[in-house]
Amino acid sequence: MNENLAVRDSKVIWHPYTQMLSADLPIAIVRAEGAYLYDEAGKGYIDAISSWWTNLHGHAHPHLASAISTQAHTLEHCIFAGFTHAPAVRLAERLLAHLPPTQARFFYSDNGSTAVEVALKMAFQYAYNQAKPRTKVIAFENAYHGDTFGAMAVGARSAFTAPFSPFLFEVEFIPLPTQDNFEAVKQLLLEKLQNKEVASFIFEPLVQGTAGMLTYLPAHLDALIALCKAHDTLTIADEVMTGFGRTGKLFATDYLTQKPDIMCFSKGLTGGFMALGVTTCTAKVYEAFLSEDRYKTFFHGHSYTGNPLACSVALASLDLVEKSDFQQNIDRITAQHTAFAKHISTHPRVGQARHMGTIVAVEIAAGKTSYFSSLRDSLYAFFLSRQILLRPLGNVVYILPPYCITDEDLAKCYQAIEDVLNK
Repeated sequence: MNENLAVRDSKVIWHPYTQMLSADLPIAIVRAEGAYLYDEAGKGYIDAISSWWTNLHGHAHPHLASAISTQAHTLEHCIFAGFTHAPAVRLAERLLAHLPPTQARFFYSDNGSTAVEVALKMAFQYAYNQAKPRTKVIAFENAYHGDTFGAMAVGARSAFTAPFSPFLFEVEFIPLPTQDNFEAVKQLLLEKLQNKEVASFIFEPLVQGTAGMLTYLPAHLDALIALCKAHDTLTIADEVMTGFGRTGKLFATDYLTQKPDIMCFSKGLTGGFMALGVTTCTAKVYEAFLSEDRYKTFFHGHSYTGNPLACSVALASLDLVEKSDFQQNIDRITAQHTAFAKHISTHPRVGQARHMGTIVAVEIAAGKTSYFSSLRDSLYAFFLSRQILLRPLGNVVYILPPYCITDEDLAKCYQAIEDVLNK
C-alpha cells in the first residue's frame, strides 16, 4: 500500500476516548526505546506519561523483551482452570513478598478494570457466602476505577458514564478527605457503615489519577479504613495506577498503617509490556469461598487468566524493581518534581501544583477543572509540537514518566509547561 499508516488506520480503526469525526490523524509509532516513541519520519517524542501510566523501565527494554521471547518458545498459554504453570506461581510468590503480610491469595485477570471487577465480586460474594448479603459500595467522589460496568459503577458519574447510568448499581460516594473536611467525611462514612449494608469501600490510595492527580493524606485514609474494619466492611485498594513506585514507595499502601483486605494491580505490573491484571486478598476473604457447597465457588475467569507470557514479563519487571537503581531513579524524579512544583506554583496562571513521588500535576487557572476544558486540545497540540507526549486531563497537565527518563528530558517537559503558561 502507498498510503501511510495513519491514513490506513483512519479507514479501519476506532480509537479510545476519541471523537472520530473531528479527530486528527493519529501519529503512527513504528518503534520505541527508553523514554522515547518514534514515528514514521523518525521523529522522537518524550513519553512523559508512560503510555497511559504503564511503562516503568523504558520501552523495548532488552531484559523484558528477552523474557517474553524465551517464554514464547516454551509455553505461550494454557487453560488456568485445573492447570497451572511456573510463571504464574513464581509471580504470585515473589509479588506477595512485597505486599502487606495480610495478603494471601492471587487471582489473575487481564487489565485494571477486570482486576477491579474481580475485587467487587469477591466483596459482594464474601458477604453472600456467609448468608449476610450486603449490596452497597462506598467510593470517593471523582473516583475512576475502569470502564467495565462494575468499575464504572464505583467511579464518578460523568459524561463518560451517562449513557450507561440506568445499568450501574447504586454506590454511596463520599468526598475526598482534606484538612478542612476530614471530621465531616469520617462522620459521613460512619453513618453509612452503621446500617450493615455496605460490602466494601473502594479507593485509589493517596492519588486520584483521572480526577486530575488529586492527593490526600495517609493518616486520613488510615482512619477511614479503621472505621471500615470496625464495622466488618471490606476495603479495596485500587493500586492499578499508584502501584510499582508511582507515589515514591513501591505501593501507595506502603504509606498506611491500616492495610486493605483486597488489592488490585495492573499497568506497571508487567513494566508496560503486556496486559495483565491481579487481584489479591486476605486469607479471611479467600476462606469464605471454601465450602462443601459448590454454589460458594468464585465463578469468575478469563480465557487468558494467568497467561504465561504476561507472567514471565512481570517477573522480569520485578527483577528490575528489586535492583537498587530502581528506587534511586524514583527518588531522583521525585526530587525534581518537588522542586518544579514549588517553582511553578507561584506562576500567576497556576491554580495549584500537586506532586507525590513520580507524579506532578499543574492545574492551570482556567475556570472549573474538567476533562472537556477547551484548553485541553490546544495544550496537547502544543506539547506535541515540542515532541513531548503530555495528555492533559482537561486543564490539568501532569507528568508521570518512565523511571529511565533523563534529567535533561525532565527539564524539557518542565520548560514546555512553563512556556505554555507564559503564552
